[in-house]
Amino acid sequence: MDSYSIIRVKSGVSPCGGCTVGKITRRKWVNMEKVIVIDFGGQYNQLVARRVRECNVYCEIYSYRTDLAQIKAMNPKGIILTGGPNSCYEADSPTYTRELFELGIPVLGLCYGAQLMMHVLGGKVEKAPVREYGKIEVFVDRTSPLFAEVGERAQKADGVIWDDHKTDDHTTICWMSHNDYISKPAPGFSVVAHTADCPVAAAENREENLFAIQFHPEVLHTVEGTKMLYNFVRGVCGCAGTWRMDSFVENTIKEIREKVGDGKVLLALSGGVDSSVAAGLLSRAIGKQLTCVFVDHGLLRKDEGDEVEAVFGEGGQFDLNFIRVNAQERYYSKLAGVTEPEQKRKIIGEEFIRVFEEEAKKIGAVDFLAQGTIYPDVVESGLGGESAVIKSHHNVGGLPEYVDFKEIIEPLRNLFKDEVRKAGLELGISEKLVFRQPFPGPGLGIRIIGEVTAEKVRIVQDADAIYREEVDNAAAAYAKEHGGTAPWKPDQYFAALTNMRSVGVMGDERTYDYAVALRAVKTVDFMTAESAEIPFAVLQTVMSRIINEVRGVNRVFYDLTSKPPGTIEFE
Repeated sequence: MDSYSIIRVKSGVSPCGGCTVGKITRRKWVNMEKVIVIDFGGQYNQLVARRVRECNVYCEIYSYRTDLAQIKAMNPKGIILTGGPNSCYEADSPTYTRELFELGIPVLGLCYGAQLMMHVLGGKVEKAPVREYGKIEVFVDRTSPLFAEVGERAQKADGVIWDDHKTDDHTTICWMSHNDYISKPAPGFSVVAHTADCPVAAAENREENLFAIQFHPEVLHTVEGTKMLYNFVRGVCGCAGTWRMDSFVENTIKEIREKVGDGKVLLALSGGVDSSVAAGLLSRAIGKQLTCVFVDHGLLRKDEGDEVEAVFGEGGQFDLNFIRVNAQERYYSKLAGVTEPEQKRKIIGEEFIRVFEEEAKKIGAVDFLAQGTIYPDVVESGLGGESAVIKSHHNVGGLPEYVDFKEIIEPLRNLFKDEVRKAGLELGISEKLVFRQPFPGPGLGIRIIGEVTAEKVRIVQDADAIYREEVDNAAAAYAKEHGGTAPWKPDQYFAALTNMRSVGVMGDERTYDYAVALRAVKTVDFMTAESAEIPFAVLQTVMSRIINEVRGVNRVFYDLTSKPPGTIEFE
């Protein structure tokens, strides 16, 4: 998330799928082919939806608590049940009515979703004698529509190809993570995959278009997982694959024009990817009817405020009205003494509302508020699916209770980050801006552990600028020498300031200064991430420059934590 925030909601307006926001952003997809993901608390729920969208099929996430009538009303082409931490045979575990499997709509259960399908339909699920976790060799039956063109021909230990199997067995590597297992498939189901320890790694009732997979095809560790999901949504479900960014941009511009008419729109602009693409869409649709307010809260990356103004201000590439508000001291004052991360997020969001309201009054009557909210913001804030709130996103909610707008326009609310970037390219926004590293709305406020002060902001800005410069230089040098992208080049990298101070020696003098932490991750979708293996020589250079050039730092750490269990950001 990189746009600013509105967190208060007018009475009577719910920040969920039934709110005014939902009507604005989801209405245009009512008649579009879609697949529904029903979430049972799985950690990969967003990833499932992402993989479906990679098949050019629109997908949304809903909680297992969603009423069956609502599911039917959406007229989905297919339904996918996610994993989850529970045992489906225990009382009070998440479940769903049997009628879901009798709608005539193809259903695919993943891990917990597979076990639940078997349990509800008369199979047996129990504690597994051997727990499976990690990359496992799975024997798949290629005659199943799920496994068409999946895997290599299965071989015996001596390398001889099996020729006595009744099924067309092939092997592939999949990611398992389960304590329970399907010991007996439900009536009408045939086993179409197994492992050495799991007799039912997949089962199907082809006549009813019901499929159950014990492993996780959505994660990258499942080598051919995307192919399996493609086989389901494009093959079994018969989706045509009409979800494309060129049509999204065209349709969204048309809808904005119809909704806004001759009205005025106010956009909270951070200069990050999300709010920038939102600005591009709105500018393309309504031009000078759009006013963008850029609040510089003093928590941006070094020189970033000036860079944002150069792109969106007078003389930039966008046809819009641009207002910059320098509110650094105001934010520092509000954050003084605050150390708890969620409290910092809320203060930054609340203060933005106040600044924004003041600027709105100066502008006069405005009909619509626009925000760069994207789909992961919604899900991570607990408004999509069943997952717990990971972190609050201040731009997720409804109308502010004391600012008078007709409605909120959130043109990107249904998109994942990579889809936002594709939309930006469709709009003709520069690659430099489109592929800019993500930056959180609270900015450096959540890259500074503990209290935020002007001095700490200076330290992390300077350290971060050095770090990004050296990584960029090393990546450019690799590309020049080898003619390609460095395999270690991270997808996101930044410096953060810890709250730790320790003794050091510099110039034969004792120091007692801060430690800077360097973060760099490789990721496809920002839902999961692994620490990037930046060359040690580069890290050494960064360390040396930070300690020598940034006053107040005497140690530099490198963060090796993956996501999960960590997040990409620090707080």
